[in-house]
This record gives sequence, C-alpha cells and structure tokens, in this order.
Amino acid sequence: MLYYFFEWLQKLEIPGSRLFQYISFRAAAALILSLLITMIFGKRVIRYLEKKQIGETVRSLGLAGEDQKSGTPTMGGVIIIAAILIPVLLVCKLHNIYILLLIFATLWLGILGFWDDYIKVFKKDKGGISGKKKLIGQIILGLIVGVVLCFHPEVVIKEKTNNTHNVMIDKDHALAFANEDQGYTPFSNSEAQQSTKTTIPFVKNNEFDYAWFSRIFGDTEGKWTFLFMIPIIIFIIAAVSNGANLTDGLDGLAAGTSAVIAVGIAILTYVSGNTIFADYLNIMYIPNISEVVVYTSALMGACIGFYWYNCYPAQIFMGDTGSLTLGGIIAVLCIIIRKELLIPILCGIFLIQSLSVIIQVSYFKYTKKKYGEGKRVFLMSPIHHHYQKKGMHEAKIVQRFIIVGILLVVITLATLKVR
Repeated sequence: MLYYFFEWLQKLEIPGSRLFQYISFRAAAALILSLLITMIFGKRVIRYLEKKQIGETVRSLGLAGEDQKSGTPTMGGVIIIAAILIPVLLVCKLHNIYILLLIFATLWLGILGFWDDYIKVFKKDKGGISGKKKLIGQIILGLIVGVVLCFHPEVVIKEKTNNTHNVMIDKDHALAFANEDQGYTPFSNSEAQQSTKTTIPFVKNNEFDYAWFSRIFGDTEGKWTFLFMIPIIIFIIAAVSNGANLTDGLDGLAAGTSAVIAVGIAILTYVSGNTIFADYLNIMYIPNISEVVVYTSALMGACIGFYWYNCYPAQIFMGDTGSLTLGGIIAVLCIIIRKELLIPILCGIFLIQSLSVIIQVSYFKYTKKKYGEGKRVFLMSPIHHHYQKKGMHEAKIVQRFIIVGILLVVITLATLKVR
C-alpha cells in the first residue's frame, strides 16, 4: 500500500519519494517492520494466551525438562503470519503474481495449521486434524501453485542475458540494473517466455526441463508437461511443510533454522532477479521475481523476531500454525525461483528430521514383522530427540543444528559457481 502511495508522491515530484522504488530499501523496511511486530506485539500476544490459558499440553516422552514446557502458550504462529503479511501488504507491489501467490500460500497454510492447533487446544484432542486432511490441504495448495506457474502469462524466464560483460553502461543504467522497478531491462538477447525449466545444482549447463518427462511418452512439444510438473510441486510442498513441522520439537529449532534458510533464499532470489548477477553467474533471469526479496525479508524478520521469545526456555510455541506455514512458504519460494532441486541441501535439516522418522518407523515395522519384536535405529525420532536421549541439552542441540543449517546455506550458495 505504501508503495503505491509513494509512487503517487513521485508523480508529484516530492523529494525522497523515489526511495520506495528500490528493492533494497523496501526489503530492509520489511525486515525491520517484521522484527518490530514480533518483538513489540509478541509479548502482548503471549500475555493474552497466558490469560486465556491457551497452553501446550506436552505428552510424556521421558525427556529432560519436558515438565517445564507444559502450559507454555502455543499457537504463536499467528505472530509469524502477522509479521510476514503486514510488512508485505505495506511495502510490496501487490499486483505482482509471485507476491499474490505467496500471500495466498501463507494464509492457506496458516488456516490449516490454526485448525490443527485449535482442535488440539480447545477440543483437547492431541491428534489434531488427521494426517489425511493435512495432506489434502497441502495437495490443494500444490495444485494451485503448480497451475499458476505452468499457465499464468506473467510467470516467465529469460534463460540467457550474455551481453552485459562487454557493454559499457553509465551510472543511471547501472542503477536500473540494480533496481528492476525502474522498468529498464538491458542488453537481453532473448525474450522472456513461459518455461518449465528449473536449476540443477553442480551441473555446468544447469537447467533441467520438466518437459523431458512428457517427451518420454511421445509428447515432443511438451504440451502435457504440467501433468508431471504439478505432482512434483505438490510433493515438494507437502514434504518441506511436514519436514518443518517435525523440526518444531525443541525451543527455537524451527524458527532458527527457518531464519537461516530465509537468508539463503533471499540471496538466491536477488541474483535471479538481477540481470547483472544472473548473467555473471550464468543462471536463468526471472523477470519480476526481485519483488519476492521483499517478502523473503519479511519472512526472515518474522523468524528472527519470533526466535527472541521462542529460544530456550521458550515463552511461546509456534504450533502447527507456524511450522506448517513456514515449511510451505519455504517450499513455494524455492519453486518460484526455480531452485527446488536445491531443497535437499538448503533445507537439509528438515530432510534429516523427516528421514529419521521414516527410517525409525520403517525399521521398527520390518523387525517386528520379521522377528516378532520391533527394534529402533535411533533412541527416539525425530533425530533431535535422539540427542536429547543421549543427554545433550536441548539448547546445545538447537545451536548446533542452526550452525549446520548455516553451513548448508553456504554450500547451497556455492552451487551458483561450483559446477
């Protein structure tokens, strides 16, 4: 909203009004606003939840310190959602298709997670909504995201820019390079076009076309590629959303790792939406995607601000309202910037958590069927509880997971050059 107000002021030639045209300024504003929202209003929300006795019921797992967690306010994901959406609505260009898609994903998953928490807290049903209903909600979101990315006319890419290294540009043009909002798209040999291509890490010609799947079945023109691409998008959204949900088991773990991931996505988004960096790194340039940097900055600020209250000992839990939303948002972000194949590295913490549960359950069922007695690979899953069982303090586990998350983000960014 403020973007359009300052755009109007710019037409009136009011000094300083042009500042809102710059992605970097609006990204910083979104980050600061989201931090202020979480840190100022977070305490009030915690007091309200305590007053209404909307607290977590912790089931006994035989872990150290779990008695202290019982009664801690939950459903704090509403703080995260508010801290994302309010800055986005204030400083983003709301007619951008990617921003509209991200706002929808945030609200959709927020409602799904809130529904689950509501049943747990108010209906006293520890199971919440069934896994089947959660999956249906994630499938619907994945279907909508997939259809938009496959068919919306504004979802386009430019595979190569190529000429920027050999052309002298003046100061104004350099500013235009850095700021896509100025409406200047320089030195591009290829026109933007709809595409089903994505990025493959560690490969020199690092683009993969989902049309490859349809060509196997004789569709040489790739008209039916969406039948393969959309199910993959659905799987990614469901997997990452559930992975974040499993990670939300220790104080600050989901918020801290999500903040680190958001930093990586912000950098990937910025270079993908800037013609100079896209050309230098020889990656696909995605017109209009730079606006997503503002959204990602709000996400980053919301996670950091929530971590302020959620770090050990937690004053509030995010619940499924927060964890399902964060995972789904991260998945959608990676998909729209065509970096979804980097998710196993970038979101490696979520992946490890999910794999630990899959391995534990599968091995237990296998050994029970074969030997009549179930055996376990880990002392407890997800894997962060395994380390708790070994006697490691949860604060140390969280900090080490965040350090590993930082390392994974660095490796992810390195894939831009290491091929």
